[in-house]
Amino acid sequence: MKIGNTIYLDHQASTPVDERVLAAIAPFSRESFGNPHSADHIIGWQAHQAVENSSAKIASYLGCESDEIIFTSGATEANNQAILGATIAARGSKRNRIIVSAVEHKCVLSAAQAARDLFSAATELAPVDTNGQIDLDWLERALDDDVLMVSAISVNNEIGTVQDIGAISELAHSVGALMHSDCAQAPLATSTSDIAHHVDALSLSSHKFYGPKGVGALYIQRSIQGRISPIIFGGGQQNNLRSGTMPTQLIVGMGEAASLLLDDATADWEHTRALRDKFVGFLQNTDVEIELITPTEVASHPGNANVRFVGLSAHDILQSIQPMVAASTGSACTSGTPESSHVLRAIGLSEQEAEECIRFSIGRNTKLDDIEKATEIIAAAAIELSTAK
Repeated sequence: MKIGNTIYLDHQASTPVDERVLAAIAPFSRESFGNPHSADHIIGWQAHQAVENSSAKIASYLGCESDEIIFTSGATEANNQAILGATIAARGSKRNRIIVSAVEHKCVLSAAQAARDLFSAATELAPVDTNGQIDLDWLERALDDDVLMVSAISVNNEIGTVQDIGAISELAHSVGALMHSDCAQAPLATSTSDIAHHVDALSLSSHKFYGPKGVGALYIQRSIQGRISPIIFGGGQQNNLRSGTMPTQLIVGMGEAASLLLDDATADWEHTRALRDKFVGFLQNTDVEIELITPTEVASHPGNANVRFVGLSAHDILQSIQPMVAASTGSACTSGTPESSHVLRAIGLSEQEAEECIRFSIGRNTKLDDIEKATEIIAAAAIELSTAK
């Protein structure tokens, strides 16, 4: 898709709000603006009902119950709620170990570090193979009855790898540990309801699947909600798990976006995979030396193309293609930091190789003309940079 004159290939960073979602939000930004916690008048009742309806839509999407959906400000807060909430609730028990994979989003790694620094939890990084999948043999050896939680990202935000959450969850549950998954990237890549079936908690972010920014959700299985403490305190909303006034219009938007996925997801996956494969093929047919980092031997995000431009700086290429093409070096939450990607280094790339990689991500509104033109622009920039060396 184009935004003005810019070809947008950064859908894993953020997706545009679907027009149908905007239409659903509009009334709740104008006339139906009441506080959903105002229990004494009809305007509040209407807002409350809208929130309930959205909870039902997201629950239907995940295959769970409405009271198992806790709205947050996004996946970062949801991941923190899951990890720190479980750590706080388990204080004083023998379960004080948290295992997270080496390719988690920074917010999961930082939450695990906070659990260690603030609450003396023991945290461990599960290694991955060259495809970015967790070493299940290592995990099985590491698990014991002192493990509180295993957290594994379902679909990697940088290289697109889809984890075998079912197998990881089975191992975690075999020792009585909780299983959590960061599913921010899952809705546009795999069956999130299948993941929900295996885990105790999972995190979602609305703006990763054509909903508005500023809202997310944490699914917490009803039977383990007593094992998760709140990390935000106040009026005791949402089963006393997350206090604060719920943003009705954002929640309505997230609910509508989730509902649309029930109808559109498979078509989205097929569309983005076909265009992703064409995009990679176009690049491979240029005079630029590239290496596809997105794994091809295992399941991966259908719109993800993490490409290494051999011998060239990813940042130099990205600067050279501005403002014609929008892409990124990895997670938008860590772009701009000086160090190379921890995900790319975890799968075996050197620091220099990691700094040669760009993540392109295709979405439902991307067109064939977009990727053809983008390929021409990218290849021209890379050739010019190679010549100038």
